[in-house]
Amino acid sequence: MNTEFSLKFSLMIAAALLALTAFSYGQAGTDVKAAADDTGKATKKAAVTTGHATKKAAVKTGEATDTAAKKTGKATEKAADKTGDATKTAAKDTGKGVKKGTTATGHEVKKVGDKTEDVVK
Repeated sequence: MNTEFSLKFSLMIAAALLALTAFSYGQAGTDVKAAADDTGKATKKAAVTTGHATKKAAVKTGEATDTAAKKTGKATEKAADKTGDATKTAAKDTGKGVKKGTTATGHEVKKVGDKTEDVVK
């Protein structure tokens, strides 16, 4: 009888341990699922935040590009005006120099002509 009790008791302990093991594995599965859900939520939140930051950065980059383009256009226009003014001034100065040179050449040609005329006479 003592052996029978001991065998029944051992079987009950074994059954209890088996049930406890199954419950533990079930609980571990639930914990893993909860951790996966938490990770998914955190990943989604990080993705949304990253998306917002990327959008904001793109808008700021666009604004900076627009501003830079406007400034470049103004600087190019100003440089073109200065180049035009310098070219106009250089053309005037060249014209004056050519006029002086032509006048001086004309005087010299006239002198030579007069001397030639004197020699011929």
